[in-house]
Order: sequence, then structure tokens, then C-alpha cells
Amino acid sequence: MPARLSFHADATQGGSRRLLAAVEVQGPFPSGRLDLSFPRWIPGSYTLRDPVQYVDGIEATDESGQPLSWQRPDPHRLRVKVPKDAKHVRVQHEVMALEMTVRSTHLDDGHLHLMPPFTWYLPDNADWSSGADIHLHLPDHWAPFTQLHAKGTPTKGTHVFDAPDRDAFLDGIIEANAGPHRTWDVDGRPHVLNIWDSAGLPVSSAMIDRFVDDATKIIKEHHALFGVPTLDPYVTVLHLTDKMRGGLEHLGSQTSMMPRASMIDGEKALYRDLISLFSHEYLHQWNVKRLRPKVYLDYDLSKEVPSPLLWWFEGGTSWLGDLICLRSGAWTQEDWNEEFNLKVNRHLNRHGASHESLVESSESAWVHLYKRTAWSSERRINYYLEGEFAMMALDVELRRRTRGSRGLDDVMVEALRRHAVGSDDPGVDHRRLRQALTSMEGGRRLGGMLDELMTTRKAPPLEAILSNLGFELVAKDGGEDHDGWLGLGLQRRQGKVVVTTHLEGSPLRNHVDAGDEVVAINDRRITEVKHVKQALSECAGREVQVLTAREGGLRTCNVEALPAVDHRKMKIDGKGNVLWRRITASRQQDA
Repeated sequence: MPARLSFHADATQGGSRRLLAAVEVQGPFPSGRLDLSFPRWIPGSYTLRDPVQYVDGIEATDESGQPLSWQRPDPHRLRVKVPKDAKHVRVQHEVMALEMTVRSTHLDDGHLHLMPPFTWYLPDNADWSSGADIHLHLPDHWAPFTQLHAKGTPTKGTHVFDAPDRDAFLDGIIEANAGPHRTWDVDGRPHVLNIWDSAGLPVSSAMIDRFVDDATKIIKEHHALFGVPTLDPYVTVLHLTDKMRGGLEHLGSQTSMMPRASMIDGEKALYRDLISLFSHEYLHQWNVKRLRPKVYLDYDLSKEVPSPLLWWFEGGTSWLGDLICLRSGAWTQEDWNEEFNLKVNRHLNRHGASHESLVESSESAWVHLYKRTAWSSERRINYYLEGEFAMMALDVELRRRTRGSRGLDDVMVEALRRHAVGSDDPGVDHRRLRQALTSMEGGRRLGGMLDELMTTRKAPPLEAILSNLGFELVAKDGGEDHDGWLGLGLQRRQGKVVVTTHLEGSPLRNHVDAGDEVVAINDRRITEVKHVKQALSECAGREVQVLTAREGGLRTCNVEALPAVDHRKMKIDGKGNVLWRRITASRQQDA
């Protein structure tokens, strides 16, 4: 049996922000060399991030501690020259762990968030059949939280974890800190919550209790649909920050990042978003981790690996994840409406659905989704948002044809039954998802609709979809009939009002750029965002003069202000019909 790989990390110098990392590989080395590569991307985050940029201080030694020479065949790879009789090679380096996101390794004097593919070189052509050990040296007062199984008890601050295979190693994030944590059981499965605040601020115990209560409702609803996947613990790592937000799924854990105000009583919208994020990442246990695109069954982290199905795995998770919030009782109907309103207005403000399909958006994620500009939405769609509307359209049509008895959650369950990781025929592509849909009661003739939603450069008919559910879109109150509208997204930055984007139909699209300062409108000085609305009072249909600043120079243009009443935000209206009530009915009564 081949020797286990051994990975090491020392987080005891958090104030330096430097994580000492090493990989140890057992011989023999008949070729006289050891080749290693640093991953270029993180599973679940589809763009090249090249974390090797944070690596320095590389050293290679043999079992006697003698230095070995090495070189870089390319920026992401190492080639170590090894004597043929060497028994052991250790490659050590430091990671400057500065990047505070859910997909990176971050270290300071308060915590460690360790992402394995952001931390270690991996030996090329390694035999992972015996798995790997991860040795983590921590400050005495920190506790580790991870889906990986611990091996024995810690010795002198060093914790050892077992990764049974390559997939488990790559997926095995470890959080370590002295923050609050809770452990509780749901349907026989242990669940762990650990919270780290980036400023070291205290977290309300009452809000932690509230979150655990709502998370339990959501977990039970997931279990009612998919079953309890394992009795191994599920770990939720929650990072509370000033403003940052994000989430990343793992097979038995998630790291979610939210503004700390989300855990302050009374911040209703932020708390609602936190609950949605938890449900989304929890659902990914099935719809990404157990049911995967074929191309991600064995991750190649050395290059881009496009999939045309990211819209299904992210859009579908967004649609069903929020439905589960409502079904479980963690959300009210009002909560669901408010969250849907936000999404609808993001969609209506500007989208590129007439220029890019869901398949195109999924495949181009590597160069587009995470590298957006102020103009991206004119020609590109977000497959999370537009994928959610496509899944909604498909779900509602399937429900309509079966009088509510079957939906896309049933299709997901069927696809998992056929093609989950570990099954005889794992992994999905478009054909396999289509087969799962068309084999479902009511789905036999929906293959064409799925094809069209995926490949057509056209937004789903939201008003018709909502009408089938007993809802309609209506304009929100606000704005006078005679007020003007210029269609700009604005922010106040360093005492200036700056353009961030153009909204759909903006008369200033070809005159003002993102980043320009709005100096004055009709000779009224603009120093606050609210001043723009004031300056446009009684200007509907009238020519207005806009003075802006760009690159140190002033620019003036005259345009006709459009009626603000025609550009009000929209909201969902209605109580929903029988079909909606069936879609949102809890599955727990059937479990």
C-alpha cells in the first residue's frame, strides 16, 4: 500500500499574517525528481485565482534535512531534484494569508481560515489511495472546526486530521479561532456553528439562538426532501465582517460571510439574506457536491474547466433554497416577496439576456462572472439570477401540468438517484438532466422548454410565470408624475457623487461614464445622492443640463429627462393561488 501524503501548517504566528506550510512525500523517487503543482482555482469558484501569488520562502529538504535544489518549470509548478536513494522529501513554504474571503486562506491574530487548494503544492501524479494526513499547529486557545475527521487527541497544540482521498482533501476547509460555537442534532445528525467576527466584536447570544432555530427548520426541510445524507457532523463557519458577503459550499460544511449587522436584532433585510445564504450553501451538499457536472468528478485545478450547467447548479440552488426557507417557516411569505422583489428589480434595471444565453454565461464564467465591469450587464447575464428565473419557469410549468404534484425538486431527487457521486453512473451533462426531467410525471414534453431556456438569448416571461401562481408585478409607490429620471446608479465617495452604472434606458448612456463625478444638474450643485432627485423635480420630459467631471476635466451635456413614474421599482402583488400553495407546502408532512 502506498504511503499517505502528509501536509503541515503552522498558524501560531497569526500577527505576521504568514502561514508556514509544507508537504511531505515518501519515496522512492526513481526519476530523480519530484514535480509539484499549485492549484489555480478553487472548486465552487469558477475563475483562475492563482493563489501561488501569495507563496514565498520555498525550501526543499530530504529526510536528513539536507537542502535539495529546485526550479520552476512555470509559475505554478516546482521541480525538485531528488537523489534516487532519498526516502523522503519535504517542500516547505510560507503563505502570505491576506485575502479574507470564503474561498481563500486567511490568517491573523484572531483566526485561521484554511482552504487546502489555496495553501499547498500538490505532488503531480500522486497516489491518493491511502489518503492524506493534515497536521495543523494552532495557538492553545483556538479550536478547529472542520468536516475532516480528527485523528487522536491534539499533542502540544498540533491537531491531525484525516483526508481519505484527494476530493476530501481539496474540500476539507479548516476554521480555527476562539469564537462562539454551538453544537446540536437535527434528525440524528450533529450540526456545528462557529462564528468569527473580523473585528473581534461580541455576537449576541440571543441572535445565535435565533439563527440555530431557523437553521434547524431549514435543515429539517432539506432532509424531508433529500433524506439525511450522513450522520457525520455538518459544520457551518460564519464570518461576520463590516460589509463583505459570500458563501462557499463543501460536502459536510460551508463558510458563509455576512455583514455583522445581520446578527443584530432589527436588521430584518440582512438577517433574511443570512438565512437565504445558509439555505443555499446547505442545499449545495446535494446540488453540486453529490450531483455534479461530469467535468467536475475529478477536479483539474491546473486550468479552466468550463461547464454549460453552472446555471442549473447555482440558479436551481437559489430558487429551491429560498423556497425551502419559506416552506420551513424560517421565512414568511412577506420575507419571500421582499427577497424576490430585490431580484426582479436587479433583473429589470439592466440585463444582457438578449445578448447571452444561460449556456454561454455558464461557460464564460471563467472570464466574465468574477471580472465584471460597470457595463457588463448590458451584454452579459448573471447565471445565478437569470438561472433562478429559468428554473422558476420550468418548475412552474411542471407544477402546472401535474396540478402541483411534481416539481423541479423532484427532478433533482431523481437526478441524484441516478447520477450521484458514488453511484454506478455518476455525473450529469445536459442530456442526463433532460432525461431526469422528461422521465418525470408531466415532464415528457418539457425537454424542448429546457433546451430553449438554456440556449436562447431571451429572458423568461416573468409576468406570465407569476400569473400562473396568482401574482402580478406592479409598480411601487413613490415619485411624482412630473419628476425626471436619468437612469444612473450613484454612490457618494469621498464627498463626491459618483456614477457606478447605467440603468436600462438611461438617456445618459452615451454621455456619462461609470466613475464620472456628477457635479451639477441645471446649475444645482450635487454633493449628496439625494440632490439628484431634488434637481430633477418637475423635469419630466424637459431638457436638463448635466455637468460632470472626468479625469480632471469638466464635461457638459444636455439630455431629455424621462418621466420617473415610468421607471419606478416593481414589486410582487397578490396572495398566490392553489398552485403556489402546493409549491410552498412543507415536505415534512410527507417525510
